[in-house]
Amino acid sequence: MTTSLHAIAIDTFVHGLQTLAHLLDRGAEKLDAEKLPELRLAPDMHPLARQVQFVCLQALDAAARLAGRTPPTPEPAEETLAQLKDRIAATLAALRDIPAGALVGGEDRPVRRPLGEDLTLEMTGFQYLRDFTLPNFYFHLVTTYAILRSHGVDLGKRDYMGHIGYALRPRT
Repeated sequence: MTTSLHAIAIDTFVHGLQTLAHLLDRGAEKLDAEKLPELRLAPDMHPLARQVQFVCLQALDAAARLAGRTPPTPEPAEETLAQLKDRIAATLAALRDIPAGALVGGEDRPVRRPLGEDLTLEMTGFQYLRDFTLPNFYFHLVTTYAILRSHGVDLGKRDYMGHIGYALRPRT
């Protein structure tokens, strides 16, 4: 069986973004929706709103670079919970519109990306996905989970791993 880059990248991003939306829903059940975007895990870390924005941006950035397109420009903004949920929905829609063929050859495509003020990241598309994008995507997704947990939202592994429901079977 051959696994496509589209299946590894886009399907992974879709599952993660669906989880992110679920986490925000659970957070809104327990916490003040107006304060939720500004919650932090630690004073020197980005707030929940930026964590959500980073998750969305990582997915869109990688999809564009793997397809040989210009990545989107980051849109850091102060956002309400409703706007964050809209951002997730828009990101999901954009990812679902990417045909499988758009990423063919992306694993070997050179990726060159500025990193901070002084560095440039240079990798193949596959290395970019494996070594940069997926770790960052999951970092910000898990940080969102941790922020909500640290503020009393009753979350567990089921909330984070809900995307594997298709594979669960009763024991025989």
